[in-house]
Amino acid sequence: MFLHTLKDGVIPQRAVLALMLFTACAISYMLRVNLSINIIAMVKEPKTHNTTFVPTCIAKSVTNVTIEEVSEEKFEKLTMGSDSEGDDGYQRYDWDSQTQGLLIGAYFWGQIISCAPGGLVAERFGATKTVFISTILAALCTFFIPLAAMVDWTVVWLLRFITGIMGGVIYPSLHCLISRWAPPVEKGKFIGALLGGSLGTVLTWPLLGMVIEKWGWPTSFFVPAVVAVLWSGLWFYVVSDSPQENRGISEAERSYIENSLKGLGNVDKVIPPYFQIFTSIPVWAFIIAHFGNAWGLFFLMTSGPKYMSSVLGFKLHSSGFLSALPYLARMLFGFFFGFIGDLIQKNKWMETTTMRKSFITCSHIIPGSLLFLLTAAECDVIWTITLITFSLGVNGASSITNLANSQDLAPAFAGSLYGIANTVGGTTGFISPAIVGYYTKDHNGIDQWRKIFYIGGAVYIVSGLTFCIFGSGENQHFTVDQKPANPEKGQKTGIENNAFESDDNKNNTTQI
Repeated sequence: MFLHTLKDGVIPQRAVLALMLFTACAISYMLRVNLSINIIAMVKEPKTHNTTFVPTCIAKSVTNVTIEEVSEEKFEKLTMGSDSEGDDGYQRYDWDSQTQGLLIGAYFWGQIISCAPGGLVAERFGATKTVFISTILAALCTFFIPLAAMVDWTVVWLLRFITGIMGGVIYPSLHCLISRWAPPVEKGKFIGALLGGSLGTVLTWPLLGMVIEKWGWPTSFFVPAVVAVLWSGLWFYVVSDSPQENRGISEAERSYIENSLKGLGNVDKVIPPYFQIFTSIPVWAFIIAHFGNAWGLFFLMTSGPKYMSSVLGFKLHSSGFLSALPYLARMLFGFFFGFIGDLIQKNKWMETTTMRKSFITCSHIIPGSLLFLLTAAECDVIWTITLITFSLGVNGASSITNLANSQDLAPAFAGSLYGIANTVGGTTGFISPAIVGYYTKDHNGIDQWRKIFYIGGAVYIVSGLTFCIFGSGENQHFTVDQKPANPEKGQKTGIENNAFESDDNKNNTTQI
């Protein structure tokens, strides 16, 4: 418990770490999601001949017609002076819906490249340095996007691709830190801290919506970049890779963490047993569940503002706020479920596997069902916002399902295992924008989005059911070769210090 050291008047360093994990996710998402809202202001309104696009729901409510194109003069009247090309003094670009989908998806192409090796890099070279360097580089790429847009959209794509590579290492690195810092009865709280990305979305979209309307879209790239650089300095100063390396930790807290983690197989600088990992059915069930979770999350993240703006007809600042609202719900629900998970573990009310599978209902089945219901809401704004908010909100239960499962299956390689799952899950970040671009390339209305929501709901439910059948919350006891980090100096590895050493050690292997 965090209160374990508070009674001595000392702030627990793992509480400080949990806060920094939360803010790390918020900063990572700030750099990830800014383009989803910024791109609305960067592109020209789609026009064909002497007509221009008008949001479907505005056309229906004001003109009582179902057409999606009206004359420019009528469009100006309907939207009451909505921003047109050049009104804010900044250039806008002729990027069609498919090009926009490619730009938004570029981040995730980069992410899937770095996720799996990101965990290995963090485990071998230090999670603190990995997060620090990657955040600085991602911030620089974000800062130069306005200049890149003046050259060509492909340069913007390249910068977003590099940003994705840098962002891909963040979550595996954070899982690496959790495996070294979090006592088992506090895992839920630490995993819940990883929902800080929801706060990043909640703050970024409304903030940038207002920044765009006040100072223009280029400033909306400068703001998150500067914030990320400033935060990186604090991270590097405060966070340590392990309790043993932390200078501010009390001896009582260090002993508490070390004793609670004995026998869990925390190791350093050992190559993960990839063959065993990729031939494990529970690992694949975890990966599939993570894919389904990522689909719902990234679909609303990459396309939510577009739906709010181009279909429901909200202006940028309103679109940003309403698109971010579901992420606030997800964060709050995530904290709640994390607390419930720790309570269940502490009191042993359920086996870990039973708990993970039971709460899949909340993290996958219910959100998928709500996306199906969303197709009936059409232009009813209140029902639309409510259903989207509850769909992503209840998905906060992922803090005790797929987000925590890598810690169950292989505690020693939680970072690497999460990186592998996030590599697969990250593909949804460019698959879903491509699907949205495909369905909306000719028309961008309710009928097209209904199909998109059907797909999202199906992916949620099928992936959740797969985990319920094949998933597990038990340690898979993967074996690795014992190779001392510095044999010539006689240094011991983390493996040799494990409390669960068995006769397998005689054969130069150990179970993790």
